[in-house]
Amino acid sequence: MRHVLLRVLVLLVALALWQAAAQAHGSVYFPPPGRIAHRAYELWFSGPVRHGFLTEAAVGDVLPSLGRMAAGFGIAAVAGIGAGVAVGRSRRAYALCNPVLQFARAVPPPALVPVFVVVLDFGTPMQIASIAFSAVWPVLVNTAEGARNTDPLRLDVAAVLRLNPVERLRFLILPSALPRIFAGMRLSLSLSLVLMVFSELLPGTANGIGYTLTDAQSRSDLLTVWAALLLLGVLGHLLNTALLAVEKRILGRVRSTA
Repeated sequence: MRHVLLRVLVLLVALALWQAAAQAHGSVYFPPPGRIAHRAYELWFSGPVRHGFLTEAAVGDVLPSLGRMAAGFGIAAVAGIGAGVAVGRSRRAYALCNPVLQFARAVPPPALVPVFVVVLDFGTPMQIASIAFSAVWPVLVNTAEGARNTDPLRLDVAAVLRLNPVERLRFLILPSALPRIFAGMRLSLSLSLVLMVFSELLPGTANGIGYTLTDAQSRSDLLTVWAALLLLGVLGHLLNTALLAVEKRILGRVRSTA
């Protein structure tokens, strides 16, 4: 509880300093956080309600972005965990694939977007594919490392108990690799958010937070640009917090049954 209060206090102090500096300087390029927050509320959290508590603007801008990011991240997580376990449990496969994996994850993700534009053209399939392909590597590499580091003694016990491959995967390999898997998923989630925005900056996009950002920049609407950046920061924090909560809950269950 004390740490939470300290974090809130630091945030409030930073916002107060920003507010004071922005008001003192009076620059149109750096509006105070109060105006930015009010603009974000006007854009996405006020106006006619369309679905439940969501406004039309939120449905038109926020949900499409989250949908693309969730689809890309989900594909990357499933493919990365599956391929990572397969590569990590085979010494030969790991030795052969590791140089390729290290090379692939070192390529800057935005550099691959033009390739997907050529292959899939502009649109949602290209956006999801670019997110998934770029976000899969942290999950895959971390899962492979986690699977390789399974305790040999526990594997010997599993052999004595004659556990089949599925049981070994369920009761030994995956629980052992879970910390590394979640570490990769956190990196993948951050990459998914970045790639989601980048893909929406390209031509052919008609909605989403990235589209709003580009449109506001073309109209020199700097307040909306800052509001979009604020929304992205809040979404990134909330998604990361949610993933950490899921990780803590699952790892707690695994450790309690170990």
